[in-house]
Amino acid sequence: MSTATRRFPLTDWTVVVPVVALLALVFSWGRDLPGFAVALVALCLCGAVLAAVHHAEVVAHRVGEPFGSLVLAVAVTVIEVALIVTLMADGGDKTASLARDTVFAAVMITCNGIVGLSLLVGALRNRVAVFNAEGSGAALATVATLAVLSLVLPTFTTSKPGPEFSTAQLTFAAVASLALYGLFIAVQTVRHRDYFLPVDTGSAAKPAAGAPDRGAGAAGDAENDGGDGDGEHAAPPTARAALISLGLLLVALIAVVGDAKAVSPTIEAGVAKAGLPNAVVGVIIALLVLAPETLAAVRAARRDRVQTSLNLGYGSAIASIGLTIPAIALATIWLSGPLLLGLGPIHMVLLALTVVVSALTIAPGRATLLQGGVHLVLLAAYLFLAVSP
Repeated sequence: MSTATRRFPLTDWTVVVPVVALLALVFSWGRDLPGFAVALVALCLCGAVLAAVHHAEVVAHRVGEPFGSLVLAVAVTVIEVALIVTLMADGGDKTASLARDTVFAAVMITCNGIVGLSLLVGALRNRVAVFNAEGSGAALATVATLAVLSLVLPTFTTSKPGPEFSTAQLTFAAVASLALYGLFIAVQTVRHRDYFLPVDTGSAAKPAAGAPDRGAGAAGDAENDGGDGDGEHAAPPTARAALISLGLLLVALIAVVGDAKAVSPTIEAGVAKAGLPNAVVGVIIALLVLAPETLAAVRAARRDRVQTSLNLGYGSAIASIGLTIPAIALATIWLSGPLLLGLGPIHMVLLALTVVVSALTIAPGRATLLQGGVHLVLLAAYLFLAVSP
């Protein structure tokens, strides 16, 4: 039975796994877990990731693009923010840089990991991955602006010592981030929605085709999976099925983030025992939390919907900064200790290189294996330098 028409029997793994993962969260919350229990929770986390991807695709198929990508990006980010605030409330001064580390890791993973993998998969399938330069370029500009305002400027401001904002500066950054995020959502979903729809790869991928065509086939691609035989031209799911999937998606995402928090003490202990920098914890948290979006983006690229993959990648980066910074600013009302937001020199260089390379990748509206490989090398450099700064 196709994804669009299935009725979600209670024995379906996409129903059972999120519930089991949520139960694992309930029984592990606030407890010191032995090794075997950590392994079981990690297994539940992996299952919840796969279930989240499935239900996100059902919801996306119902509402169409770019709303489908937006649902997953916002849902993951909201719960990620809750995880960061919870860890900061419990961790004291040692978590002063957790928000910065996690947000920057999310930016690097989305802009280089998700985008790079999607371009690589799309180019392997059709030799050239085709997308809308207008929409992707606008999203990249928003990511760059948010990242500089929230993560670079604190290193150079002088109102407080260290890479911190003063209260007034943090308030401005929070309001600006939220305003930019709201403006981007309005452009993506209302005023220029066609810039974020999948292109017609049948014509745009040809060398003599010129610029990508946003009109023909874009609306049609919102109604099918695009070519690998999995649900191609399937009817959209019913409203009831989409609502059930939306509910199960939220359950799965809560389980993903909650189980990640449950295993985080083991991660922190392992990082400390290995003598690695504390920033590695933020990297691992971001990798776990962004796993559903990464899988969903790769699957979309396999179906010739690279624009959907880029919507997920850049949309997640925008949501991560645009929602996390205001939430952390609000949380500082009751959180004690410093809030370190400014990046160091190495990370600022990597961010600048990512923005430049991304602009060169997006501008033509098409990419080859080379562009995908360059982005993945940038991600590898970031991960290596996080372990060995």
